[in-house]
Amino acid sequence: MNRIEEMIRELCPNGVEYKALGEIGTFVRGNGLQKKDFTEEGVGCIHYGQIYTYYNLFASQTKSYVDPILARKLTKVKTGDIIIACTSENIEDVCKAIAWLGEDEIVTGGHASVFSHEQNPKYISYFFNTDNFFQQKKKYARGAKVVDIKVGDIAKIEIPVPPLSIQEEIVTILDKFTELEAELEAELEAELEARRKQYEYYRNKLLNFKKFGGGDSEGVKWYKLGDLGVFYGGLSGKSKSDFTDGNAKFVTYMNVYSNIAIDTNINDMVKIAEGEKQNKIEYGDVVFTGSSETPEDCGMSSVMTTQPSENLYLNSFCFGFRIYDKTLLLPDFMKFLFRSENTRKQIVKTASGVTRFNVSKKRFGKVVIPIPPMEEQQRIVAILDKFEALVNDISEGLPAEIAVRRRQYEYYRDKLLTFKRKEDAKIQPCS
Repeated sequence: MNRIEEMIRELCPNGVEYKALGEIGTFVRGNGLQKKDFTEEGVGCIHYGQIYTYYNLFASQTKSYVDPILARKLTKVKTGDIIIACTSENIEDVCKAIAWLGEDEIVTGGHASVFSHEQNPKYISYFFNTDNFFQQKKKYARGAKVVDIKVGDIAKIEIPVPPLSIQEEIVTILDKFTELEAELEAELEAELEARRKQYEYYRNKLLNFKKFGGGDSEGVKWYKLGDLGVFYGGLSGKSKSDFTDGNAKFVTYMNVYSNIAIDTNINDMVKIAEGEKQNKIEYGDVVFTGSSETPEDCGMSSVMTTQPSENLYLNSFCFGFRIYDKTLLLPDFMKFLFRSENTRKQIVKTASGVTRFNVSKKRFGKVVIPIPPMEEQQRIVAILDKFEALVNDISEGLPAEIAVRRRQYEYYRDKLLTFKRKEDAKIQPCS
């Protein structure tokens, strides 16, 4: 019997109470705070977008600051509070949370909520990353284009609440396990990063033709995207209810963002009525992310490199491009071309915004791409496919080992945060 089992047997022999978050703490919704408000010094602040892009589970220092006068108007975050991002582009990220462990009071703003409580803050933060929490939050997520969860609904999510001594013991174990896992993963990631840089070097070199100052480009022709094909939009007119009990598959934003070729082994479903007019993804289509927090993340591409076996639709945050003459470009060539350095430089310039950046399809149509002879496309694909497998294929090599490490960590984390539920009736509270 391990230490935690002993403690539970002693302190909670009849099981652990599960309580709604609203029963063990209070929520305050954030207000204001835009990235343009950041200053070099002042009162520490955390913007909801930084919860996704910069912070991990905990923080004791802030990346950004705001003027003290503005800070008076913003939502306060005390030591031990949990900052929750209530809005996201996808269900996976919504309600991502961090525990504030710094000594000084800081502030946060809109699209975030602050959860104040008397529990161990690290314990709460760890729980927010469990599968249990994910399955509960899915029930309350609303929106098709922007996924949002109301504070009142977050308050309904249940969490096991063992005595603080048990929470502290769990945190101690998870902290050590997290540190060990991070060290092992860092070693693997360092080696993988070296391989990725090598891969990117050869990819950019192979796709850097004479127009961009590269080498021999005999037989290469240059076209504007707007002259080669047509753009189309993703799903339209959909509500939250259309994404429950759906009858057709759709490609998510993260599917596009994370994969150079669309992953069709998916279970993301949307309801499509008979005769409903929605654009379908076809073989050879290139789909792009239409918006993001930074221009560098806009216009990330993914290509339909296989013939869809069923109707496949595109999420509303992305848009598609369909070439008129599909004999001009191999889909497998395009998956590398649109992620190459020279093409990405052009794509980034199509995005504009302040707090959020959106792609202009008009400017996108002016992006110029090279079309080498088919034999050259095949040669480039053969080389880069081997590199791609070495650095990104999760079924083999270093990516597979890293994935195993993460699954192992997630398994033990979720196991430590799962308890026998105490029956409400007949039994006494935990000691």
